[in-house]
Amino acid sequence: MRQLATGSLFLAVATLGLPASEPKKILVAGLAPEQVAELQAAAPEARIVPVAAKDLVAHVADADAVIGTITPEAVRAGKKLKWVQVASAGVERYLHLGSPELRTSDIVLTNCKIIQGPEIADHAFALLLALTRGVAHYRDAQRQEEWARGGPPHIELKDKTAVVIGVGGIGMQIAVRAKAFGMRVIGVDPEDFPYVPHVDEWVRPDRLDAVLPRADVLFLAAPHTPASDRMMGPRQFELLKKGAYFVAVSRGALFDGDALVRALDSRHLAGAGLDVTNPEPLPKGHPLWKFNNVVITPHVAGGSDAVGRRRLELYKENLRRFLAGEPLLNVVDKQKGY
Repeated sequence: MRQLATGSLFLAVATLGLPASEPKKILVAGLAPEQVAELQAAAPEARIVPVAAKDLVAHVADADAVIGTITPEAVRAGKKLKWVQVASAGVERYLHLGSPELRTSDIVLTNCKIIQGPEIADHAFALLLALTRGVAHYRDAQRQEEWARGGPPHIELKDKTAVVIGVGGIGMQIAVRAKAFGMRVIGVDPEDFPYVPHVDEWVRPDRLDAVLPRADVLFLAAPHTPASDRMMGPRQFELLKKGAYFVAVSRGALFDGDALVRALDSRHLAGAGLDVTNPEPLPKGHPLWKFNNVVITPHVAGGSDAVGRRRLELYKENLRRFLAGEPLLNVVDKQKGY
């Protein structure tokens, strides 16, 4: 064997006829061409392969990671997969409702919690203010070209109590806004949190019933897991303070839809703002469509002019970390489901 240049690892590999290490193959689904190009520019040492979600299985066998989405079939076919980054904050369709293989595998799952906080919190307050300031009523009058001043009573939020169920990336942003409105904020969450100025009081989910009678507004912002499924049932709606508002922006499966209808029909609740429903999509003829004191949007709170850039920056940073062997951001505890 001829003498190799000192310190030249690449020359030694080439001379011995050994293959250089293959670049990591990263599948990306659901990204625009310019976003794919930005990812590739941020990680030139990787091979970024755009695919349609329906074509994941055909390309995943030798992939090291997937960014955008995943399916049970792709998990089973992806024998080399080490990391999956999904575009949503909620992951129940990938774990509890999707692939048990992903939940029990060594594949690291990361999500878009935290970055999907500001816009959803804004939407939660848009729903609430539409009710407390009579905006929904006046909008209907506007369509009739009527100067209808005799609307519902206007409610101040200052000095009212907000109970926020789920104080994660979304719930913490709701708490920030509630505090800015002068509200007292009670956070309901299974995790321990250090002191934060936006939350006045913390309770565990097993103490939810104790704080519901104090809620002027209940914000539902928790992830859907087996533990949180229908956590707002008939008993919980009965315990809510009479005249309270109910605002749901995370998952409809966290509340009993029939119990909500009864609480509105009996006028126990002053109103409800719903970006998520149970069932979802809400079918035609459902009683919730008929209430004047209910504002419904079709699960659109997660959209904004800024969230796409935040999501792409998270993808880029996590891709950099993955290639460098560093800890990833927004790692999901696959057993807890968030």
